[in-house]
Amino acid sequence: MDLSLILVAYRSREPLLACLRALRTDAGATGIRTETVVVDNDSRDGTTEALAAEFPEARVIANPENVGYARAVNQGLAATGAPFALVLNPDCEVHAGALRVLLDHAAARPRAAITGPRIVNPDGSLEYSARSFPDPLTFLFNRYSLLTRLFPGNRFSRRYLLTDWDHATAREVDWVSGACMLARRAAIAQAGAMDEAFFMFNEDVDWCRRMWQAGWTVTYEPAAVVTHHVGASRSRVAARVIWSRHLGMIHYFHKHHPTHPLLALPADALVLLRAALMLAANALRLR
Repeated sequence: MDLSLILVAYRSREPLLACLRALRTDAGATGIRTETVVVDNDSRDGTTEALAAEFPEARVIANPENVGYARAVNQGLAATGAPFALVLNPDCEVHAGALRVLLDHAAARPRAAITGPRIVNPDGSLEYSARSFPDPLTFLFNRYSLLTRLFPGNRFSRRYLLTDWDHATAREVDWVSGACMLARRAAIAQAGAMDEAFFMFNEDVDWCRRMWQAGWTVTYEPAAVVTHHVGASRSRVAARVIWSRHLGMIHYFHKHHPTHPLLALPADALVLLRAALMLAANALRLR
């Protein structure tokens, strides 16, 4: 077995099936031997039945509740054994040859723990999926923040999103998006699996940071291309998703940037205030 394919599903039946079709086509065309595990977080949308009908070779782990993304990925890792694991979202579509490019890239770089492809939006524009590690200002200058939209050329957003680089050449980066990442099993054995304290979001940046801390590297390979069909990011978002993102921010900074409680408490309050404002805006968008 060359490659483990690990997908976490939550009410994403049709994107998941399309993703698996593209994976099966690409693996078959390039002769890559794969094993597939889908971890379903209690979707209740016919996902398991559809998988049994179209992809009987895929192993399905059906959770009785939504256990979160990081924990579900770890279930998939524990159930597979290939030397490399591709962890990707169901709304991702790999382009022809992407799997072979990622595997060849990693094989040529034996200290690369995680490799990310070039991720593009459905219109072909670049999704800034390779970034620098966040700092305390990142929650104000991240990819979707108001300040980044109003002032896209500011130095804080440029530093975080690496927008001064054209993303057209392979290189080492601090971290890559968990929407699609190739992970080396030997590195996971040393640095550990995903931190299950992250329910959803920020587990990818934490994982990459721990790989660096353990002496491995994280790389970006633009010759492998994946289209990310983001679902609800432009419409109403579930309140749990908003809270999870912000609680993940707090956990990440407490874990990797510990500071005095007198400084941490107001910082946490600002993050939670931002979450509350986003929840209010989300509710108004629904109306």
